Amino acid sequence: MITLYHSPQTRSGSIVWLLEELQVPYETKQVTFRKADGTGEVDPANPHPHGKVPALADDGETVFESGAIALFLTDKYRNVKMGPAPGDAKRGEYLSWLFYRPGVMEPAFMERRFNIQHVNGAMGWAKTEEVEDVLNNHLSKNKYFLGDEFSAADIMLGGGLYYMMLFKMTPETGALKEYTSRITARPAFKRAMEK
Repeated sequence: MITLYHSPQTRSGSIVWLLEELQVPYETKQVTFRKADGTGEVDPANPHPHGKVPALADDGETVFESGAIALFLTDKYRNVKMGPAPGDAKRGEYLSWLFYRPGVMEPAFMERRFNIQHVNGAMGWAKTEEVEDVLNNHLSKNKYFLGDEFSAADIMLGGGLYYMMLFKMTPETGALKEYTSRITARPAFKRAMEK
């Protein structure tokens, strides 16, 4: 049985959504963590080395960090295809988008939120406006991140975009609004939000 170490209204919500899309049995174990305002504490039951969420345990394996969990799950559970398999022509594109959220998108939007001065070449991500341009350009030409195929990349990126627009961390453009409306209309998203 899959156990997801989870806290509501955090990045681990994307993994709940992915598990719902994959239609695999799982349980969630709600854990506490240190919050930005200094409240909360690391839950000793959480296997994440920094006490963050998400973390996942499955058949004796522990995986932490959203992108790693998404890749682990979409490679292991293939009854519902949520990402290209190794050797598939779209595998490289899938991996690139899957890790774009934690490696580029989130840092860029946090840079704006906390008014951090971007230093070209010193930071591993692009300026916020450049990231927004890439996302808007791509989604104005494609139904999903992999073209016509919905995948875990849409959960990782699209779920993040949905919340960033909701909290005014990025402008709500026509392309982003249409895209997030399309992905949040999915039954698995609705089930995940109910949980």
